[in-house]
Amino acid sequence: MSRLPPLSGAASSGVPWPTRLAPGLFVLIWATGFIVARLIAPHAEPLTFLSVRFVLSAMVLSGLALASGATWPRGLAGWRDAMVAGILIHGVYLDAVFWAVHRGLPAGIAALVASLQPLLTAAVAGPLLGERVSGRRWLGIAVGLVGAGLVLGPRIGASGGIPPVALAVCFCGTIGITLGTLWQKRKAVAVDLRTNAAAQFVGAGLFTVPLALLTEHGEFDLTGPLLLGLAWAVLGLSVGGILILLGLIRRGAVAGVAALFYLVPPVSAAMAFGLFGETLAPVQLLGMVVAVAGVAIASRG
Repeated sequence: MSRLPPLSGAASSGVPWPTRLAPGLFVLIWATGFIVARLIAPHAEPLTFLSVRFVLSAMVLSGLALASGATWPRGLAGWRDAMVAGILIHGVYLDAVFWAVHRGLPAGIAALVASLQPLLTAAVAGPLLGERVSGRRWLGIAVGLVGAGLVLGPRIGASGGIPPVALAVCFCGTIGITLGTLWQKRKAVAVDLRTNAAAQFVGAGLFTVPLALLTEHGEFDLTGPLLLGLAWAVLGLSVGGILILLGLIRRGAVAGVAALFYLVPPVSAAMAFGLFGETLAPVQLLGMVVAVAGVAIASRG
């Protein structure tokens, strides 16, 4: 089974330093997605915002690919595989998360629901990919889930009621990104990551734009927070974060890559503390340590 790049800064012989830093950088970037969802919620409807984000992301990535002479998907099958991954990883997942947060689901709870992805991935990686999930990796996944629960448990108890429909939609989004990760691992082993990502956002846009036109009124206030959130969502998340994620999926076993998502809720909680003044209880700090330990165990399994 392929191994994840080490999370620590310790050098591995023959492994370039950007590869060693990729998992930690991915966690930091991905965690900001829930912050963006909260930041833009008062200023734009979720699917309208994501439609603009997906179109701009496809344009930026296409420009980068053209400038570097990257190879584009070959034939209808290549475009189909990339666009299906984009619909699942970006369209279904992000549409669900942003819609749920806009409908009152706390961003921290949305992050906790998304952190269930490793369990779903490990459960289906074997039947779909023939990937054996070791006992050590299962242990790491379970420890990571406990850590995520410790971090977000106090917020769940203080939320005073979670919208059940929003919670269900968010969980459906988690299923979407799980299936998209598996599809990407199976169908896009040797493709160029830049053009593959561009094609993914084309698929996500084709999926999301009609939904936005059918269900929303096009609310998109050009305020400072919205423009800041949009710029980061396109350049930081859609370009930087997705390219790192696709690279990790290509290099590592999908169950191990998915274990990194357990670090997202703790990091999101820390960011919320710094940006919005949300306090962290001692049990949440303990949860961060437990989550890191779970990822370390799963990465070596």
